Amino acid sequence: MKNAWTLTKIRMRLAVRNRAFIFFSLILPLALVFLFLGAIGRGRTAAVPYLLASVLSLTIMGSFWGLSVQLVTFREQGILRRFRVAPVSAGAMLASSILSNYLMTLPTIIAEFIIARGVFDLRSWGNITGIILLVTLGTVTFAALGLIVASVTNTMQETQIINQILWWGFLGLSGATLPLPMLPGWLQTLSAFQPATYLVTGLERVMVAHVSVLDIAPELLSLALSAAIAFIISQQLFRWEPGARVPRSAKLWAASAVIPFLLLGVWESTHGQLRAGARQDYRSFEQAAPTNPSR
Repeated sequence: MKNAWTLTKIRMRLAVRNRAFIFFSLILPLALVFLFLGAIGRGRTAAVPYLLASVLSLTIMGSFWGLSVQLVTFREQGILRRFRVAPVSAGAMLASSILSNYLMTLPTIIAEFIIARGVFDLRSWGNITGIILLVTLGTVTFAALGLIVASVTNTMQETQIINQILWWGFLGLSGATLPLPMLPGWLQTLSAFQPATYLVTGLERVMVAHVSVLDIAPELLSLALSAAIAFIISQQLFRWEPGARVPRSAKLWAASAVIPFLLLGVWESTHGQLRAGARQDYRSFEQAAPTNPSR
């Protein structure tokens, strides 16, 4: 645990010196606040919670992309080899990656709420406990999924390809960029089998409908189980040396990290609670939209 905390502090110091990290983890998310709440919301305060849920989701999901690229870069540049000499365990290295990412995501999340409150007149915080749990579990889950990608890819090029495929799936099917009820029915069904959808809809439910933590228990449980599975698998497949290779079968093991969402997707296909809640929250957004598009 001591090694993990020491590594966390080192990783945070390295991150703040990286201009790309500052742009993608701070400047871009804050720019999205003004884009979504300003341009799309058009000054209607009733639409702010719904749109802010999307912005928060995009910020949290950014953990997936950042950590996978960072870890592969460290391995290719031989930086991981230096940490190994310390000596440091694979578990401590991966835990420090997730913890440092979480601690550095929180200020951005807080800043987004402050801007929404001060600039766009956010009138209600929603269910604070639910928001905290979703932000925490969501950040950990997508960070752990990013570590999975880094564990099964051998080169940066391969990492980028897999990241692109998964990332566009997260964006297109989750409701973060295009509201879930606007998607065709078969895409809504498909969206129930991937993690980003439950993060987005969970945040919408606690921020718009102010539902209790018990109402989002399936989402929280699935995120927690997926994070735990992803962390264990990434720890088993972790490689220190750039020349090390993993067998192709490892990618099948890595895919097991989405088992909780596959099970939840089957349940959702039968009961339809997620889509019903998404439609209800979207109606509140439509009612808040300006009647005059030129405004």
